[in-house]
Amino acid sequence: MGRSRYKVYENHEAYFLTCTVVNWLPAFINPDAAQIILDSLSFLQKEKRLSLYAYVIMENHLHLMAGADNLEKEIANFKSYTAREIIDLLKATGQRGMLEQLKWHKRAHKQDRQYQFWQEGSHPKEILSEAMLHQKLDYIHDNPVRRGYVDEPAHWRYSSARNYAGEPGLIEVTLAI
Repeated sequence: MGRSRYKVYENHEAYFLTCTVVNWLPAFINPDAAQIILDSLSFLQKEKRLSLYAYVIMENHLHLMAGADNLEKEIANFKSYTAREIIDLLKATGQRGMLEQLKWHKRAHKQDRQYQFWQEGSHPKEILSEAMLHQKLDYIHDNPVRRGYVDEPAHWRYSSARNYAGEPGLIEVTLAI
C-alpha cells in the first residue's frame, strides 16, 4: 500500500473514517450486506475492541466516528471480515454480476484473493476539537439528506442519527455529545 497522509497518530482518540466499496459499487442496497456491517460493528463494541460514536451506511460507502486501542488494526480486521462475509453472501445468492465487478476492480497487487471488496485505506481524520466533532457528526448524519434519500437524518435506517435523536437505533453507539 502506498504512503498516505491519512494515519492514526493517537490511539484512544475519536477519528472520522470512510470505507468505500471498490469503484463505488452499490453493495449496501442489499439489506443483508448492510446487516453484516452492523453486526460486525456491534461485535467489535461488545468485545470492547472499538468505541463507535457515529455511523452511516450509504449504498456504496460508510462513514464512522470511532476510536480503539489500535484503530488501524481494528478497521483492517473489520474490512477484511466484512469483505469475506459479503463476498460469501454474494456467492450464496448468485450475484455473479457484482462478483465479476469485484474481480475486475481488484488491484493487481492483491494476489492473495480473487475479489476486492473495499477500496484501500479509510482516510482517518482525528477529531481535534468540539467544533470538528459537531461538523463530522452533522456530515455523517446529513449524508442521506444531501443525497435526497430522506428529509430528516433520523429517517435513515442505517445511521446513528436516531440514537442522537433519542430514538432506538439499529445498533448502540456511545454518544459523543
